[in-house]
Amino acid sequence: MNNKPKYTLFKNASYALDGLLHAIKTETSFKLELFIALIVLPTIYFMPFELSYKLILLVTYFLIMIAELLNSAVENVVDLVTKEIHPLAKAAKDIGSAAVLFTVILHIVCWLIIGADTFL
Repeated sequence: MNNKPKYTLFKNASYALDGLLHAIKTETSFKLELFIALIVLPTIYFMPFELSYKLILLVTYFLIMIAELLNSAVENVVDLVTKEIHPLAKAAKDIGSAAVLFTVILHIVCWLIIGADTFL
């Protein structure tokens, strides 16, 4: 049995947009990261950094948002599979959260290194 829908470019884009809108509506952490993006992205643009540094900061910030979306997907699947508190369910959710944490640390470290190289 094949339960996969037939994909087209427009359907794929529609599914991606549906997922993004769902995350915006239901995921508090993702909403917070979008709000922070309103501050971070203009700051990156206006800082006197080389273009390559700006791209690094932009990419690492988007990695945070990508990791958060993947973490939310893992959490939704775990919640779909079980409502019980299970060590593996907790581990899956915690590992997803750790991935987000690592991307945040990466972004902060990039800011520190780029700032030090530019201003010191």
